[in-house]
Amino acid sequence: MDLSATSSSPASSVAPAAPAAAYRRSRGHWANVGARLVRNPAAMIAGAVLLALIVMAIAAPWLMPSDPFATSMFARLKPIGTAGHLLGTDELGRDLFSRLILGGRLSLFMGITPVLLAFVIGSGLGILAGYAGGFTNTVIMRTIDILYAFPSVLLAIALSGALGAGIFNALTSLTIVFVPQIARIAESVTTQVRRSDYVDAARASGAGAFTIVRAHVLGNVLGPIFVYSTSLISVSMILASGLSFLGLGVKPPEPEWGLMLNTLRTAIYTQPWVAALPGAFIFVTSISFNMLSDGLRSAMEVKQ
Repeated sequence: MDLSATSSSPASSVAPAAPAAAYRRSRGHWANVGARLVRNPAAMIAGAVLLALIVMAIAAPWLMPSDPFATSMFARLKPIGTAGHLLGTDELGRDLFSRLILGGRLSLFMGITPVLLAFVIGSGLGILAGYAGGFTNTVIMRTIDILYAFPSVLLAIALSGALGAGIFNALTSLTIVFVPQIARIAESVTTQVRRSDYVDAARASGAGAFTIVRAHVLGNVLGPIFVYSTSLISVSMILASGLSFLGLGVKPPEPEWGLMLNTLRTAIYTQPWVAALPGAFIFVTSISFNMLSDGLRSAMEVKQ
């Protein structure tokens, strides 16, 4: 009896460990992407800068030291570090720090919103063209190619000039500019997925087109489309600021970095550091979006 007890004890001690190893779950795809993104210092720095800018823009009413619309002809173009005006004043004596953090709301909104709208519209058109193929693909993609043939800057200026100045018209113009770019990526990725073996197997099993797109196509194409779309946010911010600079975007006296850069351009010889501040904010925000997009793209690459 002692021998049997001794021989059975190792088995009893090892037996509970086997199910634990067998049922240990691995991390999902997006968890692995997040883990690789966290290990990218450049992407984390860019994300921290963008988070700080977004929080600053949201909390602008509580962070502004003074009224951003209050003018004073006796306090025009004060230098950086002036008492009561941390970053100086603009050409009308308005506090520049207050206008910069409040202007971040419109600048970020004008940069992100067109890309989000274009992501929805362009992804829908591209997925439809890529999965349907044939005549549907030809009609959609040839129409897209007409818009894609124009440079982004010229197309945005032409559309904004035709529609007129204003936030809504600028958003519409920028959305139209980015839809062809996203649609082409969506169509290319969807065409590759449509020809894969698992889609053929699902089609052979009797699954309908809607089921195949929902269960097999979307999960594989939205990731690459999203990563590409994030790289367009920096371009969108620059184009939106350029439209405001040309008087085709945000109208005065609303604070927006591109519009502020336009109104301060005459002060470049008297207060160059003050005049360059809106441009510095545009540059830092754009390069941060680019760095974050590059980090996300690298994190989504599967290492073999």
